Amino acid sequence: MKIKKAVIPAAGFGTRVLPITKAMPKEMLPIVDKPSIQYIVEEAVNSGITDICIILSRGKSIIEDHFDRAPELEEKLLSSKKIKDYDQIVDIAKLANITYIRQSEVKGLGHAIFCAKAFIGKEPFAVLYGDDVIMGEVPCCKQLLDQYEIYQLGCVCMKEVPFELVTMYSSLKVENLHDNVFKITDMIEKPSTKELAFSNYSILGRCVLPPDIFEILENIPKGAGGEYQLTDAMKILAQQQGMIGVDFVGKRYDMGSKLGILQATIETGLHHPEIGEDFRNYLIQLSNHL
Repeated sequence: MKIKKAVIPAAGFGTRVLPITKAMPKEMLPIVDKPSIQYIVEEAVNSGITDICIILSRGKSIIEDHFDRAPELEEKLLSSKKIKDYDQIVDIAKLANITYIRQSEVKGLGHAIFCAKAFIGKEPFAVLYGDDVIMGEVPCCKQLLDQYEIYQLGCVCMKEVPFELVTMYSSLKVENLHDNVFKITDMIEKPSTKELAFSNYSILGRCVLPPDIFEILENIPKGAGGEYQLTDAMKILAQQQGMIGVDFVGKRYDMGSKLGILQATIETGLHHPEIGEDFRNYLIQLSNHL
């Protein structure tokens, strides 16, 4: 069974990048000329996903506007014979079938995913975190979907983080199966000390989950930060069924951090078809004054 549905949780406040997120959702912060959430939607679509549920909170209707048609703008572009720009704008609205659900109270990632229960039904589905833009030749989401087809177990993208930082992330108990694919049998969200960590492998940005996760989410208590943590639900799933971890190939940008936003903008700008060469020359000149 091919997985065709995905959930993008995008209801957080973006407090790490204030003050811009006071009025602008962090998911709409630009990477050169596209908002970060468009890169995430495009990754899902390029992985074979056709139906996407974006979890929003109050004040984020601009995200809905971005993926909707814009008749006045389209008419203006056509009348000005800006056909390339017109096609680009219209194509955004055709990327996928997008549904929006408002998370009335921001109670954590686990609660956000639970809000999509009716949308998902009894199918396995992908989750692409709204904070994380991951770029590479093979879409990160597809790397997980391919492993789900093989093992029929929940899958997560993961990377090693420095042990001194593991308390800021999750920690996974892993056993290598082959190459960059691992079996996960346990995990912990933000271990209080590095000594309590299973490993320095942490979940970063993407997962594929069976529908069983919703029953677990419905019954877990609040976890770290007084919120319902998706990791706590996946911990139970890993203990009961086992999960698969993929040490993914690609570059992750943390769009919830100021440094991550700058890194994504600069590195994407260097490869942009319109401005890449000029931007590279600018950076070379700038580096002479650093």
